[in-house]
Amino acid sequence: MADLVSKIKASTVSVGTYSFKDIPMIQFRGTGFAIGDGSRIVTNHHVVQGIKEKKRMFHLRIFHKNLPGKGVKAVLVAEDPFHDLAILEMAGKLAPLPMAAEGTLKEGHQVAFTGFPIGFVLGLNATTHTGIVSAIAPVMLPSPHGSLIKGEMIKYLEHPWDIIQLDAVAFPGNSGSPVYRISTGQVVGVINKVFVKGKKEYVLKEPTGITYAVPVSFVRKLNRSIIPAEK
Repeated sequence: MADLVSKIKASTVSVGTYSFKDIPMIQFRGTGFAIGDGSRIVTNHHVVQGIKEKKRMFHLRIFHKNLPGKGVKAVLVAEDPFHDLAILEMAGKLAPLPMAAEGTLKEGHQVAFTGFPIGFVLGLNATTHTGIVSAIAPVMLPSPHGSLIKGEMIKYLEHPWDIIQLDAVAFPGNSGSPVYRISTGQVVGVINKVFVKGKKEYVLKEPTGITYAVPVSFVRKLNRSIIPAEK
C-alpha cells in the first residue's frame, strides 16, 4: 500500500490559479490527476467552472511538488457538465494513472482516493483515504413528491446513470481526486462533492456525508472526444 500511495501521489495535482495581483497569489480550486501521456489532467467541471465564469482561464495552473512553484499553465480541452468532468492539458508531464476497464468495479471492492481535502493548508502533500465501494446506484431516483424535482434534475431522470458510493469521508478539496482499487492501482472513479447536495441527496435537508465518485468510464469517453491539435 505504501508503494501504491507513493505512485498515486506522483500523479495527483492541485488545480487552481496563479496571479501576482491576487492575495494569496496562488488560489486553490480542487484536485486532479494525470492520464494519457501525462500532460492531460482530469478534474471536476465545477472546479474550473468558477474560473471560467470570472474570465480568469489565463491564470489556470496545475500545481505539483515536481513542477515549478508557480505551477504550469493549463488549458481546458474537454468538458462534460452532465457528469461534472473536465480535462485540462498542461505544459508539462507527470506519470499518468491507468484507468480500470468498464464493468470491473464491484460493491465491496477496497478502494482509496488521494487528493487535497483542505487545499494548500497542508502544502503540496496529498492525503490518502481508504474504504470500500458501499454501493453503485443511480445518481437520482424519482421522488415521491414530483414538486421536489426541479430544473436540471429532470435531465438525470431522463438520462440515468450509476454513481459510486464510498464509505470513506471526502472533503470539498477532494473534488477531482482519483479513486482507485487498492488491489490493482487502477482508477475507477473521480471524487465529486457537488452531487451530495445538488443531485443524489436533493430531497434531504442535511446531507448524509456519504462520498460519491463519478465512474471512470465517463472520463475515458470524454478523453476520446478530444481532437488532437494540428502540428
